[in-house]
Amino acid sequence: MTHVTSMLETYPKDLGDIDRQKLAECIAACFECAQTCTACADACLAEDMVAELTECIRKNLDCADVCAATGKALSRQTGNNAEVGRALLEACRTACKACGEECAEHAEMHEHCKVCAEACRRCEQACADLLASLG
Repeated sequence: MTHVTSMLETYPKDLGDIDRQKLAECIAACFECAQTCTACADACLAEDMVAELTECIRKNLDCADVCAATGKALSRQTGNNAEVGRALLEACRTACKACGEECAEHAEMHEHCKVCAEACRRCEQACADLLASLG
C-alpha cells in the first residue's frame, strides 16, 4: 500500500463513484513522472551536446510542471471540481505524450531519456485510465 492509497482510504468523506485504485495510480504516476522529467532535464543539461537537447529539456520541464499540478489537484477531494480535473488529465496526457516521444528519440544515446520516456508513457496511460473511468 502506498501513501497515496492510504490517504485516499483515510479520507473522512465519501469519494463517490470514483475508482480509488485508478485515482491512486494516476496521482502516483503524475508525481513520479514530474520527478523523472525534472531529473531528465537536469541530465540533459549535463550532456556535452546540450544545445541539441534544448527541445527535450523544454518538454521535460513542461511535462514536469503539468504532472505536478495534476497530481496535486487530484490529491484534493474536498468539493467537486470535475471540469478542472478532466482538463488537467487531458493536459497531462498531452504533455506526457509529447515529452515521451521526444525522449524516445534520444533514448538510444541517453539512458536517462529512455527512463523518462517510460515514465511519461506510464503517466499518459494512468491519466487515460482515470479519464475513462470517470465516464
